[in-house]
Amino acid sequence: MIRLVNRKFSGRNRMDKLKAPGKPFEISKLAVWEAWEKVKANKGAPGVDAVLVAEFESDLKNNLYKIWNRLSSGTYFPPAAPLKRPCTDSASATGGLPASTLSRQ
Repeated sequence: MIRLVNRKFSGRNRMDKLKAPGKPFEISKLAVWEAWEKVKANKGAPGVDAVLVAEFESDLKNNLYKIWNRLSSGTYFPPAAPLKRPCTDSASATGGLPASTLSRQ
């Protein structure tokens, strides 16, 4: 059975609302859109997930919605960047730190 969705009343069209019903954080879809525009204008380089701007843009509406949904519900965790650290046996171990913590160092 196929269910038709009235987009006029779906959550994806409330770009100007600060807080969606049932979401613990007040993050507007407009803020996510403006962040995307800044990344695109700066010709953003791929992050630790290695996704290019063109790849992200190929399914832009869905990708931005996923990011907004995870941010506003508190379930977004940035991917971990690989970190090589020396070991005692002259080898190196690979661990991970969230990319956001690397920018603060």
